[in-house]
Amino acid sequence: MGLFDQLGQAATGMLGQAGNNNPLLQAVVGLLGQNSSVGGLSGLIQGFQKNGLGDIVNSWVGTGQNLPISAEQIQQGLGGDLLKHLASQAGVSTEAAGGQLASLLPGLIDKLTPGGKVPDSNLMEQGLNLLRGKLG
Repeated sequence: MGLFDQLGQAATGMLGQAGNNNPLLQAVVGLLGQNSSVGGLSGLIQGFQKNGLGDIVNSWVGTGQNLPISAEQIQQGLGGDLLKHLASQAGVSTEAAGGQLASLLPGLIDKLTPGGKVPDSNLMEQGLNLLRGKLG
């Protein structure tokens, strides 16, 4: 199954889980682009790895079972400032954003890394544009 199929499944699953106009999911999709402040999907993964959560985030990228993450670990992995920024964009509290991201990120990153690998950035951008269209 290709990246676009994976993204379609991710969008359908996330929309079913979070609602079509979930501003937090839209903010996260914005982070995954190659020109984002965190450096796209690779930068997001590296942030979690640098902040001591490599085993958890690597399970999302890998082909095995996704390890769970807590709202507190989301804050640790993203950093407080980024979590506050995402919460502000979504119009929710930092605690609510952390909890929602703990539910959303494992599945989303898993779907975006088919075969246990981060896709080429150009292909990723094309896929994110498709996902943005589904979220819009």
